[in-house]
Amino acid sequence: MFTPLTDDIQVSPQISVDQIAVAKAQGVTLIINNRPDGEDPSAPQGDEIEAAAKAAGIDYVSIPVTHAGFSAPQVTAMIAALDKAEADGGKVLAYCRSGTRSTLLWSLAQAKQGANPAELTKVAANAGYDLSPIRPMLDALSGQVE
Repeated sequence: MFTPLTDDIQVSPQISVDQIAVAKAQGVTLIINNRPDGEDPSAPQGDEIEAAAKAAGIDYVSIPVTHAGFSAPQVTAMIAALDKAEADGGKVLAYCRSGTRSTLLWSLAQAKQGANPAELTKVAANAGYDLSPIRPMLDALSGQVE
């Protein structure tokens, strides 16, 4: 149901309120919503997921990414969210429509912190995601232009 990128980071398509209990059982301590409210009015919106997460004792943060692309503040917010989860010793579940934007934003955050773009590309590919659309950004952020 959730796709692991690492031992501590999972991504997913849109989650339901019912899936929050599954996430909790898997040790998730932070849910990151990368989907803007209103993108699909029939899907649970951020406030519903946030309320259910908080009721389950899971932290929640919203870093919406539209199809317009990524921004430096989004990357910075993702780094801060991931750092907090790591400091708390918990697992993260990031979701959007398909899991792609969550994977791309995670990889940009990792690259900005010096991760190797080639390794990030392998991790994403192993999870079924393609980083080639943002590879130049990964290279630039990591300082490892190949």
